Amino acid sequence: MTVVAFDFDGTLSDSEMTVLLGDRRGVAADMDEITERAMNDEIEYAESLRKRAALLEGLPEAEAEAAFDEVVLREGAADLIAELNDAGVTTAILTGGFERGVAAALEREGVAVDHIVSNRLPMKADELTGAVEGPLIEGTKDDALEDLADDVGVDLADTVAVGDGANDLPMLEVAGLAIGFEPKPAVEPHCDVVVTSMAEARETLVDDGVLAHH
Repeated sequence: MTVVAFDFDGTLSDSEMTVLLGDRRGVAADMDEITERAMNDEIEYAESLRKRAALLEGLPEAEAEAAFDEVVLREGAADLIAELNDAGVTTAILTGGFERGVAAALEREGVAVDHIVSNRLPMKADELTGAVEGPLIEGTKDDALEDLADDVGVDLADTVAVGDGANDLPMLEVAGLAIGFEPKPAVEPHCDVVVTSMAEARETLVDDGVLAHH
C-alpha cells in the first residue's frame, strides 16, 4: 500500500503542454527559452510558468482545447497506471502543467489516477487571459506529496516519485524511492534509479516490491 506520484510533461507524456499551446499562439520559440532556463534552475519555476502563460494571452478557447487534445501519454504509461491501480497503489499526477491536458490524455487511453494536482489557465470571453492559477505555481511537489501521503496514511519514506525536471526535485528528494525519467543533468544526482522507458519504470517498481512479479 503506497503512493506513486508522477510528473506529467516529460515523464508520463513526452509532450510539453505549454509548447503545444505556444505553437498555436506563435510563441513556441520564446517559450522554449524560458523552459530551458527554468529546467536548468536559472529562473524560479513560478516565474517561468507565469512568463509562459502570459505569452498565451488571447489564445481562443477552441485553439487551447485543440492543443490539449494533442497531449498524449508515453508508450506504456497507461498500462503502468492501470497496473498500479489494480494493485491497490494510490496513483497521483503532480504537475505544474494543466488539468485539461492531463485529463484529455488520460481519457483517451481510458485510464484514471486517484489524484491530480495541477494548475489551470483561466479563460475570459472564450480566450486565455494570460494568467495561471493553481497549487503548483508557488507550491512545490514535496508538500503535495506529503499531503497525499498523510491523506492515504502512508509514510513519506514509502512513497515513490517519478520525474525529470528541476520542479520535480522537491518530491524526488522527499520520496522513499526517487525514479528519474531521462532526468535533466541537474536532477540526475538526486535520483535513486534512472529509467528511459515506462517498462524500465515498471521493472523498478517490481524490484522495489510496489508491484508483484508476473
